[in-house]
Amino acid sequence: MNQLMKADVQMTSLDIAEIVGKEHKNVMRDIRNEIESLGSEIGQLIFEQSSYINSQNKEQPCYKFGKDGAMQLALKYDAVTRFKVIKRIEELEANQQQPQFNLPSTFKEALIMLAESVDENDKLKQQIENDRQKVVLANAITTSDEGLLIEGAAKYMRQNGVNIGRDRLFKWLRGQGYLVSRRGREYNMPTQKSLNQGLMKIHAQQYFDSEGELKVNRQVVVTGKGLMFFINKFLHDGQLTLPLNI
Repeated sequence: MNQLMKADVQMTSLDIAEIVGKEHKNVMRDIRNEIESLGSEIGQLIFEQSSYINSQNKEQPCYKFGKDGAMQLALKYDAVTRFKVIKRIEELEANQQQPQFNLPSTFKEALIMLAESVDENDKLKQQIENDRQKVVLANAITTSDEGLLIEGAAKYMRQNGVNIGRDRLFKWLRGQGYLVSRRGREYNMPTQKSLNQGLMKIHAQQYFDSEGELKVNRQVVVTGKGLMFFINKFLHDGQLTLPLNI
């Protein structure tokens, strides 16, 4: 039978330094800052400490990570650099998709193997195209200063494999401490944790009511970084269980 080898791409901070044209020590600093922003529990799952031997035959520290880590770092840089990182990921994924064949012993087995090969190649092409579209869409949103309201965030998450709606997302965010759950003026507003991590922000719009009094309408906005963060938690951590009595 024809089988495709599938594994997560593996990159290091040295690879990123080469791609972005920065000194390795500066990329190491970027990664440490990212781990601090994500929180050590999440950050250390994405970025793993490692080492390498330099040209002076000395062991030096570095980080290694998969596609998630590479994309997380890419979001810190400009559009051209993000494009270079994404292209490198695509190259690594293409190199990993090496078919292994067992030679058929009969003409019938050869025909079956050929049919399976065509089917798998079609599926692979479709998966690559789907991934490419998701990367382009994620890139477009994460580079936007505006972000998305909760309803738009829920729609975007559904497009990326998370079965969730507006109201359910509000409940989950309150239950996980990303939105204020205490009834009052700050109800459903981002907590300090969300603001500090850059996952959400408050969009304030001034307007005059029917009596001519100046009012302020505040809306919760999920940032591009927040979208990637929450989708990763839902898809990889399975954190879609809603708390009770919210």
